[in-house]
Amino acid sequence: MTVRIGKYIADSGIASRRHAEELIRTGHVSVNGTVIDTPVHFVSESDVVCVDGRVVSPQPDTVVYAFHKPINTMTTTRDTHGRKTIYDCLPQHLRGLKYIGRLDYKTTGLLLLTNNGDLARKMTLPSSGIIRTYVATVNGNDYSGLDAARSGITVDGVHYAPMEIIKIGGNQLLVRVTEGKKNEIRIVLRSVGCPVRKLHRVSYGKIKLGNLPVGKIQQIPQKTIDELLKTF
Repeated sequence: MTVRIGKYIADSGIASRRHAEELIRTGHVSVNGTVIDTPVHFVSESDVVCVDGRVVSPQPDTVVYAFHKPINTMTTTRDTHGRKTIYDCLPQHLRGLKYIGRLDYKTTGLLLLTNNGDLARKMTLPSSGIIRTYVATVNGNDYSGLDAARSGITVDGVHYAPMEIIKIGGNQLLVRVTEGKKNEIRIVLRSVGCPVRKLHRVSYGKIKLGNLPVGKIQQIPQKTIDELLKTF
């Protein structure tokens, strides 16, 4: 399959289509060692395209997957203690994906994975403001300390941003956070007298876990990914 040289360069991410064509016309682009000066030129994956002597190639389309993380799995590529990781649960061809944020060993639910490392980084930054929603099953039934967690609280010298917490029946709380600090829900709820027995993430931004079975993975629709990319 061949594409126009301008599109090929634009798809590499170094210039817009219009700027790529200007680079071609002004002699900054070569194909297989020969400088070209017209955008009416077609190339394939086997061609070597350079801009100012630097080889460029199109970036793969961003893909995002929803994975239902099982309990007792580490969100890491390799665990020094030999514990099972999320990658042990994935098909071989998907083990190169990058996870977006972490879920701890005992936490279950929605974990997003992508081939776009920059997107993964941006989606975990507190400045992104992305809401992560969890269902926390807690011990005890004294909820008098929850207002402190809702207002923001400092525990062992670390400040945790306000959390939205809604009682949803039994010993379960719906908890929404945007900060993403390590173990923040467990730490904060324990500090206000509601230690967490189970923690389960049900959504990350607009992406929901839904009925995806435990240990299974499914690709997010391209329309949703395109909308997500526009926010960064």
